[in-house]
Amino acid sequence: MYGVLWQVLPGPVWVRVLMLLALVAAILAVCVFWVFPFVDQFVAPTDSTVTQ
Repeated sequence: MYGVLWQVLPGPVWVRVLMLLALVAAILAVCVFWVFPFVDQFVAPTDSTVTQ
């Protein structure tokens, strides 16, 4: 998968690296702002099943 992605991106190596870094940053931003808050409503971290 990574080899195909590397071959699809245009330009010299430094441009490809910049594009991949931008892509990683965009994926992380989507996870932080949309995916994790959506999943958080289904996972209650304050509820515990361990009793003392």
